[in-house]
Amino acid sequence: MKNKILLYLIVLLSAVLGCIRSFNSKTSFFINEEIIIEETKKEFPATLIAVKDVSNDTIESYDMEEYLIGVVAGEMPASFNEEALKAQAVAARTYAYYKMQTSNGNFDITNDATTQVHLTNEQMYQRWQEGFNKYYERVKKAVMDTRGEVITYQSQIIPAYYFAMSNGYTENSELVFNEEKDYLKSVPSPENKENYEYEVTFTKKEFCNKLQINCEKIEVNNIVRTNTNRITSITINNEEFNGKTFKYLLNIRSTDFDLLIGDNIKIITRGFGHGVGMSQYGANNLANSGYSYQEILAHYYTNTKITNIGSII
Repeated sequence: MKNKILLYLIVLLSAVLGCIRSFNSKTSFFINEEIIIEETKKEFPATLIAVKDVSNDTIESYDMEEYLIGVVAGEMPASFNEEALKAQAVAARTYAYYKMQTSNGNFDITNDATTQVHLTNEQMYQRWQEGFNKYYERVKKAVMDTRGEVITYQSQIIPAYYFAMSNGYTENSELVFNEEKDYLKSVPSPENKENYEYEVTFTKKEFCNKLQINCEKIEVNNIVRTNTNRITSITINNEEFNGKTFKYLLNIRSTDFDLLIGDNIKIITRGFGHGVGMSQYGANNLANSGYSYQEILAHYYTNTKITNIGSII
């Protein structure tokens, strides 16, 4: 009788273990199947992006995710917090797909700062030298951990603008790009106060030549600023300049600036870049404070969603 009971228990235990093994196998297969489905969504037909090299006027096609490694490497310090690098990867991917949707020439995007800086492996090595392997893997991980993720507003891919550093606030898109976007509104941005101010000095001759104005006497008036302190209009020697034009002509960092006129012309700027969308240094500060890349993107691109590209293309 005891032997029968023991045999029964062995059979029962074997059946239970078989069920457990079967369940685990099914669960594992189910998870892998889900990953494959997700990967399939990401691998939609138009995976190549045509990039124009402005240095030699050639066009080369890249796999999107490989291309993004070069963009993140070129646009953000690889030493930044991993969550900031992920936020950069998603913003860069979004902007790349946006350009693919809106381009009408024989290329989608350039490899310089007019769209997105893109570095080749050789250029990355020149930048990082002995740190190449370490930094390449950090950047690659940020890209692959967010593979296929883009930012959308009302199911549409957005122009996910970003820039280096704000003056403490980002700017409304209509005040910079003349296009009002509900998701590109001014928000506070934590910046490093010790390096967000930058000073540059011009001789009076340099200053006047760049602006093409009479240099007998320099008079500044009628300065108009936005709510974030960026200059939209400034009059110098009766010549009115748009803030963006002034920034471009003098090649200064920001439209938030002060002019100090003496024997030379001293300009003190706050922030670095156009000010619309995500501040890269602000994103890094948020990441260092414990924010995830999803939270960072939600902060800078208001009322948006992170969407898998395969579900919208």
